[in-house]
Amino acid sequence: MNASMELNLDEMLRIKLEVLRREHRDLDEAIAALERNARPDQLTLRRLKKQKLSLKDQIVKIEDQLIPDIIA
Repeated sequence: MNASMELNLDEMLRIKLEVLRREHRDLDEAIAALERNARPDQLTLRRLKKQKLSLKDQIVKIEDQLIPDIIA
């Protein structure tokens, strides 16, 4: 029973990871589109970049949970 719970947790983490990666890519595209404007809204850009960084932190955290520690 414990192994199935771990499998389900891993599956949920992988799904969440994919969703976060997709959101990260979408933000990257939105930032690039805003930066192409002649006079981009700096406040919006700053907020999007901060949100993108937060997503990246969440992605790294989940990746660390999925990859087991290897003792060298």
